[in-house]
Amino acid sequence: MVKIEKVDYHGWKNSCRVSNGKIELIALTDAGPRIIHFGFDGGKNMFFVDPATLGYTGGEEWKVYGGHRLWHAPENDPRTYYPDNDPVACEIEGDTLILQPEAETTTGIKKEIIVRMHPEEARVDVEHRLTNTNLWTVELAPWALSVMAPGGRAIIPLPPKGTHPEHLLPNGNITLWAYTDMADPRWRWGTNFVFLDQDESAANPQKAGFFVEKGRAAYQNGEDVFIKHFRTEKGAKYPDRNVNVELFTNAEMLELETLGPLTSIAPGKSVVHTETWQMQRTTNALTKEEIPDFVLQKIT
Repeated sequence: MVKIEKVDYHGWKNSCRVSNGKIELIALTDAGPRIIHFGFDGGKNMFFVDPATLGYTGGEEWKVYGGHRLWHAPENDPRTYYPDNDPVACEIEGDTLILQPEAETTTGIKKEIIVRMHPEEARVDVEHRLTNTNLWTVELAPWALSVMAPGGRAIIPLPPKGTHPEHLLPNGNITLWAYTDMADPRWRWGTNFVFLDQDESAANPQKAGFFVEKGRAAYQNGEDVFIKHFRTEKGAKYPDRNVNVELFTNAEMLELETLGPLTSIAPGKSVVHTETWQMQRTTNALTKEEIPDFVLQKIT
């Protein structure tokens, strides 16, 4: 059974905790919308939380905070970095939590995050909605960013393998940033998966984007494995040279990001991008044999 209650989370006094006895999620309402905590019930937080901003509200400067946030792509400063420091309207409809800030004054885009936790299983649907409140059409893509706690490893499935000369055309793409170093030891380019480690001793950031047809992205931290399930649209146009998953890491954290297609949104219309989050547990680093069972399994 799903339980929703008000809690004080490290100084954010009006936070909402959603739990079903197996997993728990805590969302901020004093600022945001942010989901600041997610993991097994009573277990560690899979998300990074910036200790410098605990309990912080107000101000005109964008803050990292940590946790999970909703942006709209492509990235641009200052448009992307609209400060989410003000209180968020929070509605509870049965077992559903709805987080609704005011529309962004500089972009006219209104964000919503809607949480629907499974009553018994270790999974939750997180719906990301962007609404255009302008009088003109806006092109954008919903962008869901989970800021993961340090010390873990991201796991991204690669496209299906084929043989030559039977398969002459490419079936996947990877986008690199100017600071991406494919020789950096945090990357591991495997046969069927790409891995990126978070290393608190590494000085330089890393980022890469992927089109993940299988609609999966995962992060393992110790025994806990966080898995995102999301829908992909073949033939749609995605941001950043057509990628729907992006990984970013620095010395503090790792971001596990998914994107929806670029969409022209008419005035008053919305676009929705939904992730299903699932928690699994293992006793050690995932082996080649275990990875498909954890990362690629379907939710029924």
